[in-house]
Amino acid sequence: MAPTVPAWFGFDIMSVDPAIDLPPAAPTPGARRRLPIIDAARATALVAMASYHGLWDLGYLRLTTENYALTPAGHRAAETIAGSFLILVGIGLVLMNGRGLRLRPTLMRLARIGGAAALVTLGTWIAFPDAYVFFGILHCIALSSVLALPFLFVPVPITALAAALVLSAPHLMHAAVLDAPALFFLGLGSVTPRTNDYVPLFPWFGLVLAGIVLGRVGLPRLAGSRLGAWSPRSALGRGATFAGRHSLAVYLIHQPVLLALLTGVVAVTGSNPRAGLRSFRADYVTICTRTGGEPPLCRIAARCTSDALLKEDLFREDGRPFSVPERLRAQALSQGCYSTIENAAHAPH
Repeated sequence: MAPTVPAWFGFDIMSVDPAIDLPPAAPTPGARRRLPIIDAARATALVAMASYHGLWDLGYLRLTTENYALTPAGHRAAETIAGSFLILVGIGLVLMNGRGLRLRPTLMRLARIGGAAALVTLGTWIAFPDAYVFFGILHCIALSSVLALPFLFVPVPITALAAALVLSAPHLMHAAVLDAPALFFLGLGSVTPRTNDYVPLFPWFGLVLAGIVLGRVGLPRLAGSRLGAWSPRSALGRGATFAGRHSLAVYLIHQPVLLALLTGVVAVTGSNPRAGLRSFRADYVTICTRTGGEPPLCRIAARCTSDALLKEDLFREDGRPFSVPERLRAQALSQGCYSTIENAAHAPH
């Protein structure tokens, strides 16, 4: 995955499975009975997703010193959360169609997800034309839900083998033809496209297949267990299962709500004055070394320059333009820091 912007459009990563958004009435022929514990599991994943997106929003709006959601740990968290949803997609397919294909509900579900995916593409094309979402989490769920249907009825070991092959395919298959933009949705090329949410079929479809394996093996045991018989009695439990039943709606709505709330906060408090400091220093070091500077001195000069800019209110990472005198002063501070450190480093001791 290579998400740079998480949102209701898709982002790094996050998805829901409306596969079993069915009313809690008596099950129809071919369907398994609803298990509230599965809804609660999905609600738990929704909380994790909203927390990740909230963390991203804080960084995007410059309320934190950096966007922690885009750190290596943040990327791992995003992938873990997305993976949990895709596994639940597979389990939901078993609940919906495990005893025989229910064509009408399946087509209605596919239409809802496909429609939501189209809205994501349209919305991101308008908001982020250079990085719009052409194959994000909802696109992956829609296509995976079709491709996964035969695996609901073949022997479980075959599905498990297919899951392993799909998960390992990006490490085993490499060909220049797979870098064609029309094949980006496969995820088997060496080029990572510029997009705000990228969940290619390989390896992520493998997690849907893994969910089918878990569902076919584990759901019969779960249904007969105390956990499977659990029913929410508290307001929290009922709220969680409600959110789990309507996870697609929660997915689409939560990010605009979070962004609106936090935009209000930043309008009142202003951005963090040290937001972007780490990326500024990293960029400074890169440019400094490219122009012949010594790496150790460049790192010290980067810290010296950023501190000097902060002190004189010239640290601008929010797009505010510099006046000509401000630009000249910032350049002088940068050159002065490096010259002072270089002279000190090469002075005789």
